[in-house]
Amino acid sequence: MSELDYKGKVCVTGAAGFVASWLIKRLLLSGYHVTGTVRDPGDNGKVGHLWKLAGAKERLRLVKADLMVEGSFDAAIMGCHGVFHTASPVLGLPKSDPKSEILQPAIDGTLNVLRSCKKNPSLKRVVLTSSSSTIRARDDFDPHVPLDESSWSCEELCERLKIWYVLSKTLAEKAAWKFCEENKIDLITILPSFVVGPSLPPLLCSTASDILGLLKGETEKFQWHGRMGYVHIDDVASSHILLYENESAKGRYICSSRVVDNDELAAILLAQYPTLPIPKRFEKLERAYYELDVSKLRGLGMKFRSIEEMFDDCVQSLTKQGYISL
Repeated sequence: MSELDYKGKVCVTGAAGFVASWLIKRLLLSGYHVTGTVRDPGDNGKVGHLWKLAGAKERLRLVKADLMVEGSFDAAIMGCHGVFHTASPVLGLPKSDPKSEILQPAIDGTLNVLRSCKKNPSLKRVVLTSSSSTIRARDDFDPHVPLDESSWSCEELCERLKIWYVLSKTLAEKAAWKFCEENKIDLITILPSFVVGPSLPPLLCSTASDILGLLKGETEKFQWHGRMGYVHIDDVASSHILLYENESAKGRYICSSRVVDNDELAAILLAQYPTLPIPKRFEKLERAYYELDVSKLRGLGMKFRSIEEMFDDCVQSLTKQGYISL
């Protein structure tokens, strides 16, 4: 049996996204056959970068699927051994009803993918991309004890503060766990912090746009971060594959390199890039101090790049793409 046969077939939802693109890059380099789902396989502006990846012409196929349509993922997932669910509905701020406009679509999108997984007899494991925000939106924890995977964000607090993205990710992950436990699906969830690094898609996602704003001296996009965990995009992609391949992996996994305050991050970046107009100070936010316990993922052998490395890779990429000049 060849290495390619041994690696098998996997599906990646939301294939054109920031995280998914890097994940597909790593999967192809590892010898997997990959089916990626996108809303329009013919939109070269959105998916063209995927066809440039090593191994794409031989082992990548892109198919159309819609998170809001039940059964839409059946064909893409059927016959795959693993599913990496990275896709999220494209949602803005709610106009009138957060539940129907943001929360329910996030839950329904996740369950639609899992219902397709349930129909696939060859399925071995699902790895769902959640978020570290699902563990840290709380006002009842001891700041001296790092948050671990047993922590869940407080739904009532999210509603009160109107942090709908966090609540949508929390409810979607909880719904995934309930469905997979009821249907005996082997589920792993990965909880990345703020993801930093080179963007493979030519159009910058919101996280990359926030970083670009920071490097150009625009504080408003980064101000809300306050204290935040950061992780390299390549480490996030590698962690997905590690958790899929490791038979002993179980449950939730925080994926983060380091947690820093805005001022600390600015000092690090100013030392590296003194010519960029990076803000030196940020308005202090009334948020609890916290750390993240990443020992569970490190225990499987995962090693993380430093903040300096992830931002350097990001800056070099943004420079090459013409967004900034050093």
